[in-house]
Amino acid sequence: MERRKIEIMDTTLRDGEQTSGVSFSISEKLTITQLLLEELHVDRVEIASARVSDGEFLAVKAVLNWANQHGYADRIEVLSFVDNGVSIEWMLNAGVKVQNLLTKGSLNHLTHQLKKTSEQHFAEIKQVIDLATANNIATNVYLEDWSNGMRNSPEYVFQFLDFLTTQPVKRILLPDTLGILTPAETTKFLTQLLAKYPGIHFDFHAHNDYDLGTANVLEAVKAGINGLHLTVNGMGERAGNAAMASAVAVIKDFVPEVDIQIKESSIYKVSKLVETFSGVRIPSNKPIVGDSVFTQTAGIHADGDNKNNLYFNDLLPERFGRKRKYALGKTSGKANIEKNLQELGLKLNDADLKKVTQRVIELGDKKETVTKEDLPYIISDVLDSSLYEEKVTVQSYVLTNAMGLRPSATISVLIEGEKFEEHAQGDGQFDAFMNALNKVYTKKQRNLPKLIDYTVRIAPGSNSDALCETVITWETDKKVFITRGLDSDQTVCAIKATQKMLNII
Repeated sequence: MERRKIEIMDTTLRDGEQTSGVSFSISEKLTITQLLLEELHVDRVEIASARVSDGEFLAVKAVLNWANQHGYADRIEVLSFVDNGVSIEWMLNAGVKVQNLLTKGSLNHLTHQLKKTSEQHFAEIKQVIDLATANNIATNVYLEDWSNGMRNSPEYVFQFLDFLTTQPVKRILLPDTLGILTPAETTKFLTQLLAKYPGIHFDFHAHNDYDLGTANVLEAVKAGINGLHLTVNGMGERAGNAAMASAVAVIKDFVPEVDIQIKESSIYKVSKLVETFSGVRIPSNKPIVGDSVFTQTAGIHADGDNKNNLYFNDLLPERFGRKRKYALGKTSGKANIEKNLQELGLKLNDADLKKVTQRVIELGDKKETVTKEDLPYIISDVLDSSLYEEKVTVQSYVLTNAMGLRPSATISVLIEGEKFEEHAQGDGQFDAFMNALNKVYTKKQRNLPKLIDYTVRIAPGSNSDALCETVITWETDKKVFITRGLDSDQTVCAIKATQKMLNII
């Protein structure tokens, strides 16, 4: 059976740009439009509001110049107003071919904002539609506050729709302007309208004030809606609009009799670009596009994935151009470690895997961020530690570094049960630490090895809070050897590497 097609209109560049603090440049609007149409395969794009600013005019003109060259002009839409033709003139100068005319969809808005009768409002709307038609501009009509209109003044809504059915209107756009609808109301209201006006194309435009945007989209689709308005990352005024990624996944998985043309594998790419251009960060737990939504953290989940994918659902990350990850932290189990080692091409025996797992858990308890790239450093640190008996412990230390004063260190060291405390200054904090340590070993009538090389490295792509590894090469009269320290603080890394040296000598 042929599936029912639903149009997807993206309004990231119009309603999404009404997100507080967001303003897209001309080149950003053009780039996003191109990606939405050619990469994501949306059916239509609402790119701006008429008359907003000179910059908006130039952006619309640039987009339409490109659209005309590539056959997309009838898929580019602009919000317009009932303003005696001012919006129409603006659109003609910009080259716009489709207007989304904003009108009043509730008696409350009509009475208190416009202070006009329905007959006056309808007459003015007709003038704008006639002017648009005369200038070859197609018209879609927004019924602003339609959801409250259906709740509180349905007679007005039906009167308005009766009027619009007599006009050359291509689509009627039904916004839940204040995000007040429940899923049950969405079903009820849309079912009424679709039954009464079976030949009319209706779009549903959900807002997310009660976090019901996706649920309402699902109900609208099941009720038989012809089109949906969505935004990338759910951008929009106040709590935003229904999010493109979530709505598309829900429709594809739960309403298989419906056909939408969206290319799921491009959703994440477009989402990250819009995040960059808008400056609005995507929450890490946002469905489909959040950084952590395809990351298994608990060890039992990683173990289950090894056993017939017990913790998979239909939202496979590969659908959206992503990969599943296994987090490393205090809830990690051996299965998490093994999954990450597999990606690195590494394998450990059971005993060493247990030691590495314990170290990862310890780091997680200290709220350290552990990544897959940190694992080789952790393995090296853990396995090095098992090669010697720990007879020397740096119990505590205080390091100071003040402007105008030499760095200093006060240390407490336990050597085979005997405690030593010393204080020293140096050219840096680690140098001061080593000078204090040298005083301790002078008391023991022992010489410390010579430090001949010192390197610090972090995993590629890490941030400033990442684990780092300090590798120190030491030289005595008899040998040259290397020790390593691992921590998120470079000086602490060096001290850990030095403690290993003390136990080796």
